[in-house]
Amino acid sequence: MSTVPADRPHLAHWPKRLPRELVVPDTTLWFNLEVAARRYPDKPAYVFFGRELGYGELQRQAEALAGWLQQVAGVKRGDRVALYLQNCPQFVVACYAVLRADAVVVPVNPMNKAEEFGHYITDPETRVVVCSADLAANVAQADAALPSGQHLAHLLVTRYDDALPERFDPDLPVPQTMAQWLRADPPLPQGLPVTRWNDALAAGHAPRPHTAGPDDLALLPYTSGTTGLPKGCMHTHRTLMHNTVGGGQFGFGGPEAVSLGVVPLFHITGMVYSVLGSVYLGGTVVLMPRWDRELAGVLMSRHRVTHWTCIPTMIIDLFASPNYRSFDLSRLRYLSGGGAAMPQAVAQRLLDEFGVAFAEGYGLTETAAPTHANPPERAKLQCLGMPIYGTDSRVIDPLTLEELPPGEVGEIVTHGPMVFTGYWRHPEATAEAFVRINGDDKLFFRTGDLGRMDEEGYFFLTDRLKRMINASGFKVWPAEVELMLYKHPAVQEACIIASRDAYRGESVKAVIVRRDDHAAATAEEIIDWAREQMAAYKYPRVVEFVDVLPKSGAGKVLWRVLQERENRRSAG
Repeated sequence: MSTVPADRPHLAHWPKRLPRELVVPDTTLWFNLEVAARRYPDKPAYVFFGRELGYGELQRQAEALAGWLQQVAGVKRGDRVALYLQNCPQFVVACYAVLRADAVVVPVNPMNKAEEFGHYITDPETRVVVCSADLAANVAQADAALPSGQHLAHLLVTRYDDALPERFDPDLPVPQTMAQWLRADPPLPQGLPVTRWNDALAAGHAPRPHTAGPDDLALLPYTSGTTGLPKGCMHTHRTLMHNTVGGGQFGFGGPEAVSLGVVPLFHITGMVYSVLGSVYLGGTVVLMPRWDRELAGVLMSRHRVTHWTCIPTMIIDLFASPNYRSFDLSRLRYLSGGGAAMPQAVAQRLLDEFGVAFAEGYGLTETAAPTHANPPERAKLQCLGMPIYGTDSRVIDPLTLEELPPGEVGEIVTHGPMVFTGYWRHPEATAEAFVRINGDDKLFFRTGDLGRMDEEGYFFLTDRLKRMINASGFKVWPAEVELMLYKHPAVQEACIIASRDAYRGESVKAVIVRRDDHAAATAEEIIDWAREQMAAYKYPRVVEFVDVLPKSGAGKVLWRVLQERENRRSAG
């Protein structure tokens, strides 16, 4: 007799090497570092341009900084501390220091300007900000603009140089602009209490006993959503622990793993895989502060990287390098990612030229990264994968909330142990984010993503609920058109947006970055090709060529930026 529930057919194809549900430690995330430091005190936890930070030293620095936060900055249990810097060892030290101090980490995108940063002080009532020296002026400007009673208690400033080797290896292709930025030492801002990173560590303050529990708030990452100011997603040690533990099992992880940490650590994916999961496993992370394809290729070759979680645009850019055939990816045994679907043509090149399969996954800030993943041994291309350990996902009609059968497109909803506890101080938004289906008491989180489930229980993304193009009554999902365009030999990157059409209401427009070896390709050529490949209502009527597509700090294409620019152009 089958033991597979009818509503979860993916379990028939679940890898036998994996449990269906995890036994998650009933401890805090800080305890994971204590264990790793005891097990592997001298093993490199992080490598930054060749300089290593061992697990024992990582724990020592985190405890010293936790003591400083408590005794100098006045941080108490449950207080919020913001981290505002690019990928570097200091980000990890600060994260674990905040957790050791029983406080809450608020990771902030370092691309935010001063005008935007004020929200990350006032909304979570941030006590302390840990930032890089190049961003300290933004914090000071944002803080100075706040009304009395809402100001920061302290600012802790680090230079990236604090964690760098004395000199860069001349064989490492560090771009000159990156090197200058990393070595920079801008003056400290005035107007609020400021301490240098090294001074805080050297003070040698001992932290009070660690008293946080698994259900205490640990992380407050912000998500922009579709309306209003960004909202904080409340994650406890327990909700984060599930994917912290599960990621390694799913992806053949362990203390021998060497991963490339280039996905931004402020982003939930970078946080789970390169800050929390790697420490739980006792692995090594080779950190990159910003994406650079030549540097990434050399680092993966030199450090024999075995695991890489990325976004497809990084792989596309890697293939655009004139040196990509010289990169040694022979040790890479697990390549995963999400944020956008992997174009089939690119995935095939990856398999043909490097022998590496791409295992796509899916998740949101609200779900502590993955809720779905493709098992490497049975991955499907352009597919979100199957629900992971202990996760129940369905497809529902977004209006009637009725569950839809396999093959039909609707909104993806998810119930699982990694789902957040709600939006910070937004009870109405929290209530709207969850729904009950089929009269069940179980609460499902509404992802806002449209997709379908096939007969085997694998999920496929159609598009964001808000991104659909309505062309003469026909629904066009931009992601589907983008994936088709990647098959054209001239297309390196593509983003589909809506353009106004007097006859059709909305029409399809493609914003394209051409490949260097097809720089002479014309808009007419691509439109004619697309007309042969796609339904009449789908193919782009307009093509615009650009040098680069706007991207977020996490590397995702900012389609809204292009759409808003097009709307202004049409209105004009």
